[in-house]
Amino acid sequence: MLELTEFSQHLIAWQRIHGRHDLPWQNTRDAYRIWLSEIMLQQTQVSAVIPYYARFLERFPTVTALADAPIDAVMALWAGLGYYSRARNLHRCAQVVAYEHDGAFPQTVDELVELPGIGRSTAAAVASFAFGARATILDGNVKRVLARVFGVAGFPGEKKVESAMWKFAESLLPDAANKDEVTAYTQGLMDLGATLCVRSKPDCARCPFASDCVANVEGRQRELPAARPKKAVPTRKTWMLVLKDGDSVLLEKRAPTGIWGGLWSLPEAADEAALAQVAHSLGGDERLQRLVPFSHTFTHFKLDIEPRLGKVRGVAHELSDAKTVWAPLSRIDSYGVPAPVRKLLDALCGSLI
Repeated sequence: MLELTEFSQHLIAWQRIHGRHDLPWQNTRDAYRIWLSEIMLQQTQVSAVIPYYARFLERFPTVTALADAPIDAVMALWAGLGYYSRARNLHRCAQVVAYEHDGAFPQTVDELVELPGIGRSTAAAVASFAFGARATILDGNVKRVLARVFGVAGFPGEKKVESAMWKFAESLLPDAANKDEVTAYTQGLMDLGATLCVRSKPDCARCPFASDCVANVEGRQRELPAARPKKAVPTRKTWMLVLKDGDSVLLEKRAPTGIWGGLWSLPEAADEAALAQVAHSLGGDERLQRLVPFSHTFTHFKLDIEPRLGKVRGVAHELSDAKTVWAPLSRIDSYGVPAPVRKLLDALCGSLI
C-alpha cells in the first residue's frame, strides 16, 4: 500500500521528467494568464482551449483590457467554446479585479473564491501556480486519479464522496516550504489525469503508481471512479428562423441566463405555425423553406432543432436595435453565435449569398 507521504514526492519526481512543460500558460507566475487558462479548461480539452487562449491574449493582453471590453466582444471570441456562463463570469471577474483590486489578483484561496466564476478548485490552481500557495485542486482528472490509486469508492460528484475526497486530497499535499514543489505537484496531478490516467483505456504501464494503484492491481479501472448514476436525458424541440435580407441574416440577443445566455442566435418558436408568425411580424413571407433538421446535446438534455429559411427585402437597415441585428454573413465572426447555429449558417452561406 502506498504511503500518503510518498505519493506527493513520487508525483513531483514523475512530473519533472514526464509531465507537460510546454503548454502556453505554463512557465509563468502571471495570475491573469493562469486564471484565464483555468477558466477555459473547465470541462474543456486542452487542444480545444489553446487557440481560444491565444486569441484572448492577443485581443485582451491584460485583465484591465478584458474588463474594459464590451461583453459582446468577449462573447464573440468565446463562441464555440461552450458553457457560456464561464465567459460572462470571466468578464465580471476581470472587472472586479481591475476596478476593486487595482488590477492585481488576490493571492489566497479564500480571497480568490470570492471572485465571480472561481470555485474552490480553480482558486487553488491559481493560488498554487501564480503564488506557490499550498492548496489542493480537485477537478475531474484529480478525482479520477485519487479514486483509482487509492480505491476511493462512490460517485465523486456525490456531495458526501466529494467532501471526503477534498479532505483526502488535502492530506496528500507536499510541504509548503518549497513553492516549486507545490506547483510541480499540482501540475503533476493534472498531467497524470490528462495523459495517462484517462477515463477510458488508461496507460497503466507508464504510470508511476502502477504497482500500488488499487484499480490497476485489482483490475478495476472501469469501476473507478464510480460512474454517475444514469438518468434519462430529456429531449426538447425548437424551430429556428433563418431570415435573410440580401447578404444579412437576422440575429436576436438571448437572455443573459439559460442556454447560450448573452449570445446572438436565430429567432425561435415552439412550433411551425408560431415561427411563420414570427417571420411575418419581421416583414418576411410566412411560407418558409424547410431545412435539414439537426440536434445538439447539452449536459442535461438534447435539443432537436427544426430550421426554416425565409426572405425579406430592404428592411435590414430598419430593424437593428440593442436586441436585434441584421448581421452580414461575411462578418458573422463579429458576433457571439452558438456553435450549432454557426455550423448551420456556415453550411448555408454558399447558397444564401
